[in-house]
Amino acid sequence: MSATCMLPKRLVRPNCKDIRKKLIFTHLAWVTCLRYQLRAPRTWEHTDELLHKMYPQVKTPEFTIKLEDELQKFISAEEIAQIEGKSNRATQLLAQQTLELKKIREAGLIDDFRHMELQKFVSSMYDEQGKSERIKNFPFPRQYASIPLLLIKITSILVPFALLDEFEDLGAHMVWLTIPFSAIVTWVFILMEMIGDYSENPFEGTYNDVPISAISRTIEIDLKEMLEEKDIPPSLQPIEGMLM
Repeated sequence: MSATCMLPKRLVRPNCKDIRKKLIFTHLAWVTCLRYQLRAPRTWEHTDELLHKMYPQVKTPEFTIKLEDELQKFISAEEIAQIEGKSNRATQLLAQQTLELKKIREAGLIDDFRHMELQKFVSSMYDEQGKSERIKNFPFPRQYASIPLLLIKITSILVPFALLDEFEDLGAHMVWLTIPFSAIVTWVFILMEMIGDYSENPFEGTYNDVPISAISRTIEIDLKEMLEEKDIPPSLQPIEGMLM
């Protein structure tokens, strides 16, 4: 996301590195805001049910570090204040990116083609944010949960009768194996239903989720290395086999 300065020779050439850093750090602030918004709990999610009870040593960054503390690494206090109290801070940062690109173009630092290409990038971030927010904020229709549960209950009742004759043919003493095998078959169906239930909410902050914290850190490392920054953070490492 580099911006090539194209001022006429008679004008004072600005510090293009500062301009690139400003644009990229605003993008990192957007990534940070978006991941915090995606981690915000919803009533239909399972955030408090398993992770912090079973694995108290696993700390999801978005639940333990304030957003403002993260944002101050990338943008100024004035810019943080501008988006304070907004319902969608990530969108506000993309709007700021658009205004910044407009100022750069009006100053003659980039031509129309590069301005349009950079604006296309910002627009694509709007699209990606919208997709993530729709996954986060709009649960599946209730029948996707209620109907499978009903079918599992019916199946758990009928499975023992289906297995009874099969084990009885193996011998009278083998009939008792109907109980454990029925439990195994029922457990498989319940497990598959739970996998589907948790997969519907990939950003809630449990061990089944997409590791957006680690993905965001990787983006930060890559962009800071491109800028040749010195304060490059380490990659997030798995804890108890879980990568947040």
